[in-house]
Amino acid sequence: MKTLVFVSLVGLFLHDTTAEMHSLRYFYTASSEVPNFPEFVSVGMVDDFQVEYYDSNTKRFVPKQDWMNKVTEDRADYWEWQTEILKGSQQTFKVRLDNLKRRFNQTGGVHIVQRMYGCEWDDDTGDVNGHEQHGYDGEDFIVLDLKTLTWVAPQQQAVVTKQKWDNDKVLLEYNKNYFTNVCVDWLKKFVNYGRSSLMRTDLPTVSLLQKTPSSRVTCHATGFYPNRAMMFWRKDGEELHEDVDKGEILPNHDGSFQISADLQLPSDDWGKYDCVFQLSGVKEDIVTKLDKREIKTNSVNPIYMIIVIIAVVLLLVTIVCAAGFCLYKKRNAKRPPSPVNDSAVQQMMLPNPNT
Repeated sequence: MKTLVFVSLVGLFLHDTTAEMHSLRYFYTASSEVPNFPEFVSVGMVDDFQVEYYDSNTKRFVPKQDWMNKVTEDRADYWEWQTEILKGSQQTFKVRLDNLKRRFNQTGGVHIVQRMYGCEWDDDTGDVNGHEQHGYDGEDFIVLDLKTLTWVAPQQQAVVTKQKWDNDKVLLEYNKNYFTNVCVDWLKKFVNYGRSSLMRTDLPTVSLLQKTPSSRVTCHATGFYPNRAMMFWRKDGEELHEDVDKGEILPNHDGSFQISADLQLPSDDWGKYDCVFQLSGVKEDIVTKLDKREIKTNSVNPIYMIIVIIAVVLLLVTIVCAAGFCLYKKRNAKRPPSPVNDSAVQQMMLPNPNT
């Protein structure tokens, strides 16, 4: 439940990064009346890897990757320091959630307020960028424009907050310094700690899938890293744009990624079609030919189904017959011997007076 709620919430804010871009993002989530979910959660992510975690139940900020333990080399009290900060944020967001419910004329029920902030750093060009936005009940509430150092209010209820935060010049200057310097410095340290994991390249497993013989053919790649990848269908070596439905890159539970692309069933020669997967940093494309024999499907051939049904019926008949025979033998074993009616046999069974 926690994982599903977290993914659905942070999905509002995630966006793609360019080829050499590294990112550090923090997600604060305060909620009310969400079953089996802490009232406050903080998650830190580096290049879409979860690296830090805090919630209002445990009240402890902890690493989620082994290499994050190296952070104490730069600041010995890092985990205790951040824990105290998040305890304060927990109280702040609880008050903020109550204020927003009143501003939207709401009382009970499930409500969620979020803050997402962080920075990006291009280790090739050195370019940096920062971002911060707040959401309420799944919609943008207020967003920081770092170039103009002003807040943007997509909703009327956020105008009061915009005016207040725009007038806080000290906070605006703090934000500018944090996003362009402090955040980037920590990001560089984190990337250095986890370089062996973050800078690795994992190739995917590519499969052709189909639900039914008449449905689209899906080219599915999973287990690749990093998330800078492309997948598309070709015909005679030319990329197809029509009759193709491209999916988004999605995370797997182990930190790798998956992607898929659907192709409408072709009416001409299937040998003209292939699926192409490209991964950043890898020169060779992974090309999968469209071959009916290679397609994995959940559908069952009717002939095979009939054979299976017949086999099952024969098996059941065999079991019933065997059970009936065993029961017959058991009953006969308990029955007393039949009396002997043959007089000659009875005579032979009489005692011999000469013995």
